[in-house]
Amino acid sequence: MQYRRMGKTGLQLSVLSYGSWVTFAKQIQDDISDRLMSIAYYNGINFFDNAEVYSRGESEKMMGRVLKKKDWERSSYVVSSKVFFGWRGEANKPNQTGLSRKHITEACHEALQRFQLDYLDLFFCHRPDKNTPIEEVVRTMNTLIQQGKILYWGTSEWSGAEIVEAHMVARQLGLEPPAMEQPQYNLFERYKMEVDYYTIFKNLGMGTTIWSPLASGLLTGKYNDGIPADSRLALEGFEWLKDRTLSEQRLERVKELGTLAQELGTSLATLAIAWCIAHPNVTTAILGATKETQLTENLKALDVLPQLTAEVMDRIDEIMQTRPTPPQY
Repeated sequence: MQYRRMGKTGLQLSVLSYGSWVTFAKQIQDDISDRLMSIAYYNGINFFDNAEVYSRGESEKMMGRVLKKKDWERSSYVVSSKVFFGWRGEANKPNQTGLSRKHITEACHEALQRFQLDYLDLFFCHRPDKNTPIEEVVRTMNTLIQQGKILYWGTSEWSGAEIVEAHMVARQLGLEPPAMEQPQYNLFERYKMEVDYYTIFKNLGMGTTIWSPLASGLLTGKYNDGIPADSRLALEGFEWLKDRTLSEQRLERVKELGTLAQELGTSLATLAIAWCIAHPNVTTAILGATKETQLTENLKALDVLPQLTAEVMDRIDEIMQTRPTPPQY
């Protein structure tokens, strides 16, 4: 396993990590999550990602039960949660969502209870909140850090301008700025990482914990001939994800990319993950495997990295046709 420092912090994250979105308490139960987290941990993965909204809090409870049972040294792993959407679904009432001081504070306490932990290593603002002043968000996160309840705070799917504003406010007030961002980044979603955050990486040095490096499984090739019944795109309530992910044009590109993967002697999924972590500003890419075979295959991405020469990267761009226009400075 390789480890990268999270932006300008001293925290080191494994370049591959393991997350629970969609999978925990929906596709897998305790015995499988225990097995997958164990495989991840003993292969050097030290970061486990979660959020209040995942399975309405049940995902954090499940991960917490596994961590309690394994009794690994707390200093050997990193755990995250995210705040914004709440965990009650349609039953959420005012102040049970968003980024108010009240909800951030209560969401942190609730996450700690579900995890059965004393502190969170990483705490993300899952989306920007247009109705809460950024100063309130920064002050609240800083307070949680001072109280020892979180170690670093960050953002997820914020725009470059919103992240810069948070840094400016933190600097003016002498408080802790966001240390990391969690964006989607894969061969179909490239704008934020390659264009919008360009000056942030250059001037602020944010870390990144990438979600969906396989585009919800599209870049594994498993949807080339239809939607498998046990896949996340077949889950009830995730029709929006299916509509956003699948298209004939995308499937044709995936099939062509699969041919290149065969030439390189690897799987399509492993190639796509290797491409993701080849970006110098990716701290870690979060894996979401539901089967042991998937996870062990995904871990081979580190072996594929040396094969991603400039020529191979150009071929990938030619196949995918998704490279955004680079910023002009």
